[in-house]
Amino acid sequence: MNKVLSILLAGGAGERLYPLTKNRAKPAVPFGGIYRIVDFTLSNCLNSGCRRILVLTQYKSNSLNRHISRGWIPVMHPELGEFVEVIPPQMRVNSNWYLGTADAIYQNLYSIDQASPKEVLILSGDHIYKMNYQKMVQQHRDSGAELTIAAIDVPTQEATRFGVFEVDEAGRVLGFEEKPRQPKEMPGRPGHSLASMGIYVFNADVLRKVVSEDAENVKSSHDFGKDVIPRMVREQRQVFAYRFEDENKKEAKYWRDVGTLDSYWEANMDLVAVDPQFNLYDQEWPLRTHIPMLPPAKFVFAEIGNRYGVALDSIVSPGCIISGGVVERSVLSPSVRINSYARVEESILLDGVNIGRHCRIRRAIIEKNVSVPEGAVVGYDLEQDSRRFRVTEMGVVVVENSERFQES
Repeated sequence: MNKVLSILLAGGAGERLYPLTKNRAKPAVPFGGIYRIVDFTLSNCLNSGCRRILVLTQYKSNSLNRHISRGWIPVMHPELGEFVEVIPPQMRVNSNWYLGTADAIYQNLYSIDQASPKEVLILSGDHIYKMNYQKMVQQHRDSGAELTIAAIDVPTQEATRFGVFEVDEAGRVLGFEEKPRQPKEMPGRPGHSLASMGIYVFNADVLRKVVSEDAENVKSSHDFGKDVIPRMVREQRQVFAYRFEDENKKEAKYWRDVGTLDSYWEANMDLVAVDPQFNLYDQEWPLRTHIPMLPPAKFVFAEIGNRYGVALDSIVSPGCIISGGVVERSVLSPSVRINSYARVEESILLDGVNIGRHCRIRRAIIEKNVSVPEGAVVGYDLEQDSRRFRVTEMGVVVVENSERFQES
């Protein structure tokens, strides 16, 4: 794997996750208490032996840069040729921001050439999953492919959000259509389609050629799924699909794009289940992150028989204090405080949230450092909540600012 350069596309604006992406890029959004979304792809890299990584950022990258510099760069050994480098848009070849995924690669060909890779592994920084990229690279080499694309079986009704494959028995891609209105079903699997995961292994020389040609095409949107891959398939290049092998050790394969507030809330709520779909606790596939130096979580002012000062079916991160309150089926990020007689249910509280005494919070996402005033009620009257906060289609209330509690 020391011949492979991994490139993490982490510039997503994440508009559907707003207001969580108001001040941070989508890959930097917290998930599961102590993690950021980008941590899962980076953990896959380390667990797969990919230790030469470029992270391409673009929008609101301050938080992401800080997280990677503190939590990921220190674990690499430069004297052994290992690195994680964060590269902002440099406008090295033109005066544009990244116009698409292929253009992001084209604008960074200089940095790719500096690493002299045999293959380039291109990844997205905004999905939750476990995958051994080494297996995909090995298939790529064994098949003689110029491009290998990771693929997953999805219900056809959901496949309109993805690139959809047609493949032969050997796995060679015969057709590829990005976000089709009527996705084609898999032979022998009615109701299911083979979808792209947005994970690619290119031979380095082929990658340079195809993105350079794409850059010269004024009619192109400069995207891998919309332009580069369909053209390679039409030209009958050696393009193969790699069937996703899940390292999550569950019967159902887990790959989630937490790209909406509702899907984000659902994925976090799954983590507090007795038997969650996604396993955070597998020591054979460790998940790394950066955790600030904080004291252990503390539960105080328990009242016998009244169930105060407790957290049930919840994730409670370091630095949290449950001070006479009750937390149920919730995810608490570091340094959250729940004060006396407050009740929090089915909610996600980000770093530094303070819940005042006698508050009632249900099915909410509360942004970093928000202080909820004493006696406030959120999630019980959605009509009233919608006047002050964003309320999703599933009725999840998103609180981004302490001042909104003063609004009528």
